[in-house]
Amino acid sequence: MSLMMKAEELAASIPNGSTIALVGFGGMGQCDKILKAIGRRFKETGTPNNLTVFHTAGQSDRQNGIEYIAEEGLVSRVIGGHWGLAPKLRRLIEENKVECYCWPQGQLTHLLRAMANKLPGQISPVGIGTFVDPRIDGGKFNERTQSQKDLVTLLEIEGQELLLYASIPFDYVFIRGTSIDEDGNITTEEEPLKLEILSAAQAAKAYGGKVISQVKYVAKKDSMHPKDVVVPGYLVDGFVVADHPETEHRQVPSTVFSPVFSGDLKTPTGSLPPIPLDARKVIGRRATLELGKKSVVNLGIGIPGDVIGPITNEEGIGQDLILTLESGIIGGVPIGANEFGVARNASAILDHEYLFDYYHGAGVDVTFMGAAEVDERGNVNVSKFGNRAVGCGGFIDITQSAKKVVFCTTFTGGAKSFIQHGEVKILQQGTIKKFTKRVNQITFSGEYAAKHNQEVMYVTERAVFVLTKEGLLLTEIAPGFDLQKDVLDLMEFKPIIADTLKEMDNRIFKEGIMNINHSRFIREEEKNVHPDTRTLVSGLD
Repeated sequence: MSLMMKAEELAASIPNGSTIALVGFGGMGQCDKILKAIGRRFKETGTPNNLTVFHTAGQSDRQNGIEYIAEEGLVSRVIGGHWGLAPKLRRLIEENKVECYCWPQGQLTHLLRAMANKLPGQISPVGIGTFVDPRIDGGKFNERTQSQKDLVTLLEIEGQELLLYASIPFDYVFIRGTSIDEDGNITTEEEPLKLEILSAAQAAKAYGGKVISQVKYVAKKDSMHPKDVVVPGYLVDGFVVADHPETEHRQVPSTVFSPVFSGDLKTPTGSLPPIPLDARKVIGRRATLELGKKSVVNLGIGIPGDVIGPITNEEGIGQDLILTLESGIIGGVPIGANEFGVARNASAILDHEYLFDYYHGAGVDVTFMGAAEVDERGNVNVSKFGNRAVGCGGFIDITQSAKKVVFCTTFTGGAKSFIQHGEVKILQQGTIKKFTKRVNQITFSGEYAAKHNQEVMYVTERAVFVLTKEGLLLTEIAPGFDLQKDVLDLMEFKPIIADTLKEMDNRIFKEGIMNINHSRFIREEEKNVHPDTRTLVSGLD
């Protein structure tokens, strides 16, 4: 039987220098009561200290989760995928107060399964040509880490270049469920996501680590339906009960509990209001024209997740698409913003790591992603720019394997504009040039994409580019824009200009729907798409 523990007792039992693994996704699924207790004890006693922290997805909504232990001295090393919503930990990384390794989110989830089998690591081509490649940075994410041990190794098997992501033995893993019975079996009935709690528990056990769960309820022995059990009791060493869910075990950042997010209640969605027509919607509309009926699609966080999803609803083509989030959500309407990863009216909720099997193996037909920087070689940076060390999340996993990639970004950073009379009117030009000579960090390799004949587009509110083996080709320009003054002069390199430079579809810039369903939305038979394909939506800008 698993041992019931107080969070304070658990925090006091963790030796200095331990490696702990966390499970969560954005603001969901973290063991907040446990992490609060660890952070509080460190502030009071200075222990535990020098912890290595392993996690897959982002672990905060700017306030909760990993932020409770983001203290200098408490954490000495972090191995994870994303810190965009963890400002305290991101500051430690940026100021070189901790060692930091950034790996693709899908590789981190699959590493757990490799560790559960006690393998030396996860082997995959994902990451070749990006900052994770040991010929570039090896995933070492700040200056302090550059002199540390290489944890990613380049291999060649049967002529194919592959990366080995090394196994990281855990002393503890903290997982979260809703209920635990007297035998230690864990269910997730009120959680919005299952995540990778089973794989993480098995990975810890393979190396002698302890599995501790945070739950809301304790149930009688033999009272759970066996199919509801997500983690069997023999894997669980102890548990902490969250007596105050409103501060310790919120279902999503905005809600203590709603049956909508656990999939127990379906709500009407037809009355959702249209989003306002602005530069972001213009970008989303142009990108949406690349959708094919019944194709498998992925939407990233930012413009793709916030805008393209609502546009498909406005245009009445949502019934032809199944929007699925990398967190394990299939179907429904994504929430977005700092609750990215959950949805209303989901049709299924899978384990986190299984969605990445599809991304890596079959590859989505189209993925829509954001971009912070684009260079003349078609490389894209979303992970580290300026003084911000954000991380890659699932971006590398998804874009490298997709059949088609559509990057969605404003042409410059900081511009102010509005839409009038079917044109984008610029009030103030942006001061940040996003189309730069060379990106600060390669999160997407244009060279790798061109070598593998991947179809890649870059959509902005004023111009559209495609990737060729010779570089970026400018194919479309928005109505009312001057090619030289409004496009070329604001780039640090000159793209190839198509002989037949087109004007972007003027419907994109007008109020009302575009009638995609009756015009540009491609029929399944025209795309020769297998009828069993579905649409996947996932995340990172």
